[in-house]
Amino acid sequence: MADYPRYAIYYVPAPDSGLTRFGAHLLGYDAFSGEDLPFPDGILQTTPDWREQTSDPRKYGFHATLKAPMSLAPGKTEVDLLAACSAFAATPRPIPAIRPVVGSIEGFIALVPAAPTPELIRLAADCVSAFDSFRTPLTEQDRARRKPAQLTPTQLAHLDRWGYPYVMDDFRFHMTLTGRLGAERRETLLAMLAERFTALDLPTLSIDRIAVFRQENSAARFRIVNHWKLCAQGLPDRSALPI
Repeated sequence: MADYPRYAIYYVPAPDSGLTRFGAHLLGYDAFSGEDLPFPDGILQTTPDWREQTSDPRKYGFHATLKAPMSLAPGKTEVDLLAACSAFAATPRPIPAIRPVVGSIEGFIALVPAAPTPELIRLAADCVSAFDSFRTPLTEQDRARRKPAQLTPTQLAHLDRWGYPYVMDDFRFHMTLTGRLGAERRETLLAMLAERFTALDLPTLSIDRIAVFRQENSAARFRIVNHWKLCAQGLPDRSALPI
């Protein structure tokens, strides 16, 4: 079983952005403040079970995974992790930009790129490798939870090397909006969420920020500890942003 607290490194939009408000209100939870939020107007009228349909992603907050949840390795502290994230964010790098769309991934509805970009795959890979020394190695129970018999050989190798199967070439950027849905239900909600997202008028999205999320115990939701804007190549270093 995992030790707590657990930490994850996620992409999040800026706290005052329209995208953050869109995702946080759909999930009914603000990971920046740790507070419950009302659902958007009209959604409970059209989808009375919306709270149940979003219960799984609500636990994690609106995000895209870069380094999956982990317990800290012996000798590593939260202060160490935050310092490493600050240094990572201050290192100049190409900032990925995507065309975000509402789509389906493994039965979930999520915000996904219309097409993957090499810069996005590189950023995710860099996060996986840069912070791996902070991760407690998988136990046999943790490994079994990932259902290794259902993974491809490459995903199994990733699981054993990095503690998570969907990394490197198997990485798929997504910002989850619902739990797993049946096909018929998924198509209905996909159309509804796509229409709501269109109102944001967000033709491009820069993946320009990382955040450390912490989960205190198995019943707790993840909450943002700190977040940083990434330093683009050719620009001065950026310092950590306070919450």
